[in-house]
Amino acid sequence: MQNKKIILIEDNKDISQLVKLHLNDIGLTVDVFMDGAEGWKSIQQNPYDLIILDIMLPGMDGLEILKKIRQSIKAYCPILMLTSRSSEMDRVLGLELGADDYLTKPFSLMELVARVKALLRRQDAMKASEPQHEKLSFSGLTINTQTREVLKQKEKLELTAKEFDLLLHFARHPGQVFGRMQLLDKVWGYGHEGYEHTVNSHINRLRGKLETDPASPEFIKTVWGVGYQFNATVESE
Repeated sequence: MQNKKIILIEDNKDISQLVKLHLNDIGLTVDVFMDGAEGWKSIQQNPYDLIILDIMLPGMDGLEILKKIRQSIKAYCPILMLTSRSSEMDRVLGLELGADDYLTKPFSLMELVARVKALLRRQDAMKASEPQHEKLSFSGLTINTQTREVLKQKEKLELTAKEFDLLLHFARHPGQVFGRMQLLDKVWGYGHEGYEHTVNSHINRLRGKLETDPASPEFIKTVWGVGYQFNATVESE
């Protein structure tokens, strides 16, 4: 956990101080912002290893910040959402926009620290297991892991971070069928049981960008009653 830098955007001063104290205790450096717009400005200017983001914020709310991060920040960074709202819709919306995990207030500080450690470990494991530079080529489709770019017929597809991760996971396992729970575990990580519809919506959006005819997909096939399959053969370069 040494040399890891976290940003915490939370407008409750007491919560901010307690969270920062506990994360400092495990060796993390924490930047704290109580205004959403100021926090977003810092995210644009500084590299972070993890973002902890409250939903209800002055200046700019957390869901808007989350949306901006996933749309405009190329380097992937895990995001843990904090919310005082307990409704299913808020959790689903956060996951839909690209959050990696969430905690509902009031939460245990020990639980928060455990979630932070898990997200950072998962991020490190992903980096360690991925080749420094990998280029996957299929029929008219190229995926570059170094630049996180996807080209179809030499035209760049504008994918969100999670859409890219989902496509990359499929492309690394062509022909293999994955159920929704398997995809949640591999692409989103632990703790998302019950949110299988998040996978469905991401696949629908990915198909809308990737497929010539999303209603009759060429790359991401539905295997009825089982899950999804990437139906392509890697070309030799």
